[in-house]
Amino acid sequence: MEYDSIECVSSSDGIIDEDEIPQHINIIRSQFKTTHNNNNSNILCDGNSNKGGIAINPATSVHELLECPVCTNSMYPPIHQCHNGHTICSTCKARVHNRCPTCRQELGDIRCLALEKVAESLELPCKYGSLGCPEIFPYYSKLKHESACNFRPYNCPYAGSECAVVGDIPYLVTHLKDDHKVDMHSGCTFNHRYVKSNPREVENATWMLTVFNCFGQYFCLHFEAFQLGMAPVYMAFLRFMGDETDARNYSYSLEVGGNGRKLIWEGTPRSIRDSHRKVRDSHDGLLIQRNMALFFSGGDRKELKLRVTGRIWKEQQNPDEGACIPNLCS
Repeated sequence: MEYDSIECVSSSDGIIDEDEIPQHINIIRSQFKTTHNNNNSNILCDGNSNKGGIAINPATSVHELLECPVCTNSMYPPIHQCHNGHTICSTCKARVHNRCPTCRQELGDIRCLALEKVAESLELPCKYGSLGCPEIFPYYSKLKHESACNFRPYNCPYAGSECAVVGDIPYLVTHLKDDHKVDMHSGCTFNHRYVKSNPREVENATWMLTVFNCFGQYFCLHFEAFQLGMAPVYMAFLRFMGDETDARNYSYSLEVGGNGRKLIWEGTPRSIRDSHRKVRDSHDGLLIQRNMALFFSGGDRKELKLRVTGRIWKEQQNPDEGACIPNLCS
């Protein structure tokens, strides 16, 4: 599969016009106003109560009160509030032109210290609990964990477009097969031939993705061409459809050659947690200069004909010596 260009979609500048903010926000179930105690520190009060402290409608959880009314994400310090006590996260404060999305009053620089303090006392489950994560964290540690949680969904590993699909491995395998029409193979050895009539056209051209089912796991074999400085190069590398810890249990080799010459690469597959571009830019794979690739192709060197062979094996722990020994796939 060959691509002459990759289309990128640019995002907006992130500014929200006032007309785009809903007049009625249902995320916050109770309204608050700011009062002052004798020590001149800010506290939150229910809009219908004269007593200090945080009064919460029984139907409203503290977790819901910590949701930003604009982006609906959990709020982290600094949490801002308007003079009427309506809260908003620091990111959305700039997006709404410093106007409260609930009452339209100017937000100013008032911190909602009481709500920030309440958040410190909370322990919440990881948002990927439905995907299998059993962990519970203090509120302010939860976000850091979720950014690296082993149960978080994977991004689509397809490199030929900016695919936004996420999911678990079985879902992504089906997605690659049905939506991207990726070639699927079973086995731990491969022998692929890549042909291109005009090898001079290589700039940022992603060529091929093949998926292998080996040892009950899935591996993505990438082969592509791109510019490395001023020199066009070809690159082949393998990615593991799973986490980095599991990827270290496997090794692979790639070999390309012709005219009595050959290049061999051995390494550990990278997890698809690492983006395709990150792996490519780190040169963690078999790199072939164009002149060498044309030499391997033979003939008049005007057409690229590369044959890449390889295999995948599993590193198995030796119980007697504690050393890893290769377990080759038949």
